[in-house]
Amino acid sequence: MNLFFGKAKQKTTPKDAIVKLRDTSDMLDKRRIFLETRADNELVKAKQNATKNKKAALLALKKRKALEVHIENIHNAQMNIENQIMALENANVNMETFNAMRIGADALKITHGKMDIDKVDATMDDLREQMDLNTEISEAISRPVKEGEEFDEDELLEELEHLEQEELDAKMLETPSPVSSAPKVPPHKPVGNKINSEESDEEAELRALQATMAS
Repeated sequence: MNLFFGKAKQKTTPKDAIVKLRDTSDMLDKRRIFLETRADNELVKAKQNATKNKKAALLALKKRKALEVHIENIHNAQMNIENQIMALENANVNMETFNAMRIGADALKITHGKMDIDKVDATMDDLREQMDLNTEISEAISRPVKEGEEFDEDELLEELEHLEQEELDAKMLETPSPVSSAPKVPPHKPVGNKINSEESDEEAELRALQATMAS
């Protein structure tokens, strides 16, 4: 079929259309600048011939008016192209957003397809049961262990007091009874030595005095 009717026309994507429109807008912008330059030149000619050659001045003004019409048409075309570009950009953004949301919705369907509300409830019940069991195990492990048989504390205190009394009685029996003793008399020192010492000092002093007088 393609041999007789040619190749099938390829679909233009929004991005390709935006690129084409921007190229066209740039081309029109260059054309507008060129025509504005020509219109300015015609105005200069009209001013130069306003007093010298009115016919040439009027012709220049007519050309300028015609150029201004073309410039206005180009400006309107550029505005239409810019509006198309904005519309295509918005449509492209909307399409990208829609595709992303559709992919997300498909992913949710696949995920939820593997889940069932009854299975979810059963799983949550199992989870709560295991958490309760874990709490009971933790409490059982942390509970203090009692060693041996429990005893009456009052009975133990009474036995301790009995042992203390026996200890005091034993110490009292071991302590000896006090014995009275006569008061100690300080030893008596002989007085004769002191007298002799005093006499020796006097004799020495007397001898010294005699020696002084003899000299």
